[in-house]
Amino acid sequence: MTSSPSQPSPSTNRTKFIVVGVMLLAAVGFMVISATRATAQFFLTVGELQQANRDYTGENLRVSGAVIGGSIRYDSDTHTLHFTIANIPTDEDEINAQGGLEAVLHQAATDPEAARLEVVYSGAPPDMLKEEAQAILTGSLQADGTFLAEEILLKCPSKYEEVLPEQVVTAEP
Repeated sequence: MTSSPSQPSPSTNRTKFIVVGVMLLAAVGFMVISATRATAQFFLTVGELQQANRDYTGENLRVSGAVIGGSIRYDSDTHTLHFTIANIPTDEDEINAQGGLEAVLHQAATDPEAARLEVVYSGAPPDMLKEEAQAILTGSLQADGTFLAEEILLKCPSKYEEVLPEQVVTAEP
């Protein structure tokens, strides 16, 4: 009697496929979680940073605030920019209740009682750096309390306001 080579049963093939699929999904999930943790950054307001119960010195952070225009100083010899930002809320409902982002930025920049943070940036000043712009900074808090910015993103709400043209003409039939 001749023996025929044994063929795996369909259920064995299905089991192997499921095991390999689960292992592949676990590996992809692990890589996504690892990459997310490595690039995760804190997003804090100036007030939260100053009132924190922990020391953020040297940590990679993201901070947002209103630029105080009179504080902007640029040293062209060292290519160093210095300015101050004031605390602004991050809750959209609170911002809307206070009259919108432009009103919140104005209030923060003119309120001497608002929490403030000194910022140092090495590089040319961004074109949109001006009074009451919203600055979103990525960098680290230094031991002396200044924020060493590596990246500056600026948002000027008045520049992007929707303006209705006065010369809109409606066609009449």
